[in-house]
Amino acid sequence: MDVSRIRFLRGPNLWSRHTAIEAIVSCTEVERSIAGMHDFEARLRACFPHIGFLESTSVDDNISMAHALESAALALQSQAGCPVTFSRTVQALENGVYQVIVEYSEEAVGKLAFELAQALCNAAANDQPFDLADALSRLRELDEDVRLGPSTGSIVEAAVARGVPFRRLTEGSMVQFGWGSQQRRIQAAETSHTSAIAEAIAQDKDLTKMLLLAAGVPVPTGRVVTTAPDAWAVAQEIGSAVVVKPRDGNQGKGVAVNIGTREQVMGAFDVAAEICADVIVERYLPGHDFRLLVVGKELVAAARRDPPLVIGDGRNTIRALVDNVNSDPLRGDGHATPLTKIRFDAIAIATLAKQGYQADTIPPKGVRVVLRNNANLSTGGTATDVTDDVHPQMAARAIAAAQMVGLDICGVDVVCNSVHKPLEEQEGGIVEVNAAPGLRMHISPSYGKGRAVGKAIIETMFSGNDDGRIPLVAVAGTNGKTTTVRLIAHLLSCKGLRVGMTNSDGVYIEKQRIDTGDCSGPRSARNVLMHPDVDAAVFETARGGVLREGLGFDRCNVAVITNIGMGDHLGLSFISTVEDLAVVKRVIVENVAPNGVAVLNAGDPMVTSMAQVCPGSVTFFAYDNSNPVMTTHRAQGHRVVYLDGGDIVAAQGAQEVRLPLAEIPLTRNGTICFQVENVMAATAAAWALELDWKIIRNGLHSFINDPATVPGRFNVFDYRGATLIADYGHNPDAIVALVQAVENMPAKRRSVVISGAGDRRDEDIRQQTQLLGDAFDEVILYQDQCQRGRADGEVLALLRDGLKNARRTKASQEIDGEFVAIDTALSTLKEGDLCLILVDQVEEALEHIAKRIAEG
Repeated sequence: MDVSRIRFLRGPNLWSRHTAIEAIVSCTEVERSIAGMHDFEARLRACFPHIGFLESTSVDDNISMAHALESAALALQSQAGCPVTFSRTVQALENGVYQVIVEYSEEAVGKLAFELAQALCNAAANDQPFDLADALSRLRELDEDVRLGPSTGSIVEAAVARGVPFRRLTEGSMVQFGWGSQQRRIQAAETSHTSAIAEAIAQDKDLTKMLLLAAGVPVPTGRVVTTAPDAWAVAQEIGSAVVVKPRDGNQGKGVAVNIGTREQVMGAFDVAAEICADVIVERYLPGHDFRLLVVGKELVAAARRDPPLVIGDGRNTIRALVDNVNSDPLRGDGHATPLTKIRFDAIAIATLAKQGYQADTIPPKGVRVVLRNNANLSTGGTATDVTDDVHPQMAARAIAAAQMVGLDICGVDVVCNSVHKPLEEQEGGIVEVNAAPGLRMHISPSYGKGRAVGKAIIETMFSGNDDGRIPLVAVAGTNGKTTTVRLIAHLLSCKGLRVGMTNSDGVYIEKQRIDTGDCSGPRSARNVLMHPDVDAAVFETARGGVLREGLGFDRCNVAVITNIGMGDHLGLSFISTVEDLAVVKRVIVENVAPNGVAVLNAGDPMVTSMAQVCPGSVTFFAYDNSNPVMTTHRAQGHRVVYLDGGDIVAAQGAQEVRLPLAEIPLTRNGTICFQVENVMAATAAAWALELDWKIIRNGLHSFINDPATVPGRFNVFDYRGATLIADYGHNPDAIVALVQAVENMPAKRRSVVISGAGDRRDEDIRQQTQLLGDAFDEVILYQDQCQRGRADGEVLALLRDGLKNARRTKASQEIDGEFVAIDTALSTLKEGDLCLILVDQVEEALEHIAKRIAEG
């Protein structure tokens, strides 16, 4: 079994909406049916009993080794605790070759699981041992390392439940919610609304106390010192037990509580001073340690935190008691489990010494032995939910503290005897205010019910029904995608929206190109959705990107399919037929939002059938209003867009809006049929986005089809009285449309300049010149710069072959080099002639043509 290619599908894809690994797996003749592999399945199950049922979806029902690999990769992740359920194996046309697709929740974990699954299958095939425990341990450890922590994870889960899109920006806890100008970002429990100044205030415990005092919030008395003698002097002034802690610190590091002797205070100062030179000495407040979580202007959760401790049983040492507590599966080394293991370190030993114990002491039965003086969960403490018990006045004090510091998410540390009474009635106080507070104690407390703090945070970031999304249009098809994308983007900009656009020419933000080349894939789409100046997005969605990585978004408001026709790029990446191609193109239709719209070409049966998989509504467009699909759809009260005489008509029921072709320059008064279709598709998309008809009319009228606006898409020039047309048509459907358009334009003599893209099938390259040979008097063939895997002269030979039975072409010649071919064609043009130039290097060729025109 050989794995030749692995792809990571990071968005909705050909197979599912899940993130998934797609691998190409080749099996030997013996491996194509494990039934013939002696005891393979028995050995596989002996190595991994939880592998599950092995099944095949192929016609012959043979279960291959590739199917076993699929099941193993999914089951290994599942046994490691990953929430995955989807997998599939598909046999390719070539015997023994399979596409294996396995869902993953974390990419690195999915990759490791796939590698371990290969090792497992090979071990079973060769009757070798496989260390399952080690494999699962590696997967669990990696999963804990790379997945979001509990605080960030709870916020992401709340966002997903609300329909807010998210993207993880780093391997850590920085996440973007929403798109474009509507985006917000978090890092753990900090949001893009969290002020850096407020965070700095919270870090400065002395400044925090001063501000809280000004707001009338109870705080313990004390002050900052810089020497150990000063620390003892302040402790004497306070006259009771004190707390010594660094002025700038977190997670309870360097904090000593309830101390009173000179030695204790000066020793605690030395520990705190290692963390921060400025040390606070303040009055010790007796009572319990409570954490109150304030989000926005509300108290959303509260927990009592207890320090890590063990209870004596009269038989075991303190060390053994700690080991016993740490064996609880709910306790782990990080933040992934509800509880953290108790640290038995130097601090724990010192804390025991203050109580007169050592590590090997056997405490009497029922005696509580504290291992630390602080109650942080990160050091093994526990949390009990008390949210419902907090007195309204105490809640108000916590909210006031958060507001005074300026934190939108704030962990307020309170010490008091009970949360049932106001702080003032029990001499309690607020001892700290924390930015980026841990949420684990509220999400999964040790005791009591968890609180939906993630939901509360998302609700403060996105008010009302806001889901952080911007209007998003995806356009796919064989031809017309780029023009349709540009026209839709233009219509949206006419509404005053800042539009982000991707197409085969580049990435554009507000008509300014920020990236060049073919940018019709998911990475470019994601980059646009990250841009803060984008109010709406329009994406050309090419087949290659969908196959390579899936979509760059989870769903779209509008999906436009221009056409499928005879297809393009067939024979590549296991897409061999137009039916295969249609399945790829319809991915954007399958991922239309429930309240979204699919705009489909009713004149193309392959496109029409996609209506069945659209979660939203459908608008059909076509030339022919008598098309049965159109008439039925309109009769049912749905939207249609069609051509009626000299008007494009948008209709729903009895209501109609007419758009005269004479007012739409792109169509050249309706003579360019494929541009009329592009206009209908763009109009339907704008209608779906509820643009005002006045805006749509003005936008269609102001859209000019020139090289600056739509480069290489039927750009028309005048050269010495002859007509030049430059277009990037590189497949038979495009040639048919161009021939039809050219035939509507008068000319004494017609010539064409053409090359062929080497990554098309032989018959597709041949067919282009077969079509042109019936419509043009002269054909100039040129070999372009990139043969895309073909040998020199191979494409030219195929093009030449297509001209063998040409009915109109009387002369042809072959040129080496695109620009030389263009110059050759221009040198023969006379007034009244027409020349179609099928460009390959679009921008360079257009620049060359412009230069020749300028020279006269």
